[in-house]
Amino acid sequence: MPSLPAPDYPADVRERLEADAREVIARYPDSRSALLPLLHLVQAEEGYVTRTGIRLCAELLGLTTAEVTAVATFYTMYRRKPGGDYQVGVCTNTLCAVLGGDAIFDALKRHLDVGNGETTDDGKVTLEHIECNAACDFAPVVMVNWEFFDNQTPESAIRLVEDLRAGRGAEPTRGAPLCTYRETARILAGFPDQRPGAVEASGGAGPASLAGLRLAKGENGTARVGPPRGAPPRDERPPEHLSSHDAPQQTSASDPEHPSGPVTEEGEE
Repeated sequence: MPSLPAPDYPADVRERLEADAREVIARYPDSRSALLPLLHLVQAEEGYVTRTGIRLCAELLGLTTAEVTAVATFYTMYRRKPGGDYQVGVCTNTLCAVLGGDAIFDALKRHLDVGNGETTDDGKVTLEHIECNAACDFAPVVMVNWEFFDNQTPESAIRLVEDLRAGRGAEPTRGAPLCTYRETARILAGFPDQRPGAVEASGGAGPASLAGLRLAKGENGTARVGPPRGAPPRDERPPEHLSSHDAPQQTSASDPEHPSGPVTEEGEE
C-alpha cells in the first residue's frame, strides 16, 4: 500500500522551524544548497529525519520529497529512525581496528546488549561502527555525538557508556563539551553553540597530530609522541638504506636482491 502523505508539524513548531530554515536558506545563492543543513535542522527537532521533516525541506526548497529522501538516505549522518541521546560510534577502520577498535565494538555490543545501529532500552545510547574518524594518531577512537574520545580500551569505553546512561556525562579528550544528539544536530545546521565556553573549548589538534608540523618547522620537542621501536641511540645514525624514493637510483642499487631486468622502449622487442 502506498504511504499516506506525511503529517505536518503542529502550527507553532512549523512556524519556528520555518523561521530557522529561512535564515539558513538566506546564506546560500542557490536555495538547493541549503538542503544538508536543513536536514540537520529537522533532525534536531525529533532526533531523526522524519517524513514530516522531509516534507518541510522539500516545500521550502522547491524540491520533491523523492529528491530530499535521496540525499537523506545517502549520508549516514542522518538518522532514519529514532535513536538515543548519545550516538556512540566506534571506529573499526584499519588502524583503529588493529589497535583494538574491533575489541571495543564487540565489548560494547555485549555490555549494552545491542547490535550495530541499535539503541539501548533506556533510549540513552545508540551504538554504531563507523569508518575512519580522521584521528588515526589517537587510535583506537570512539566518538560520541561527533566529539572525540581518544586512545580507548574496552574497559574505558564501557565506563564511558555507563557514565552517559547514568547521567554523569563525559568530557571529550579534546574539542567542545558533550551535548545531546539533538543539540549537536542544531549546531551542525549552522546555529551557534550558546553554551558558555563551548566555542573556545573547541580548540585544535592534539600533540600527536601536530608532531609533523613541529618537525617541518624545525622545532625540537622534548617528548616523543610514542616510544621509538628499534631506534638507534641518538648519537648514532642508522645505516644508509636506499629505497625507490631515493631517485635517481637504479633498481639494482636500491634492491640488490631483486635487480631489474632489461628495460626497452615501447614497441621494441
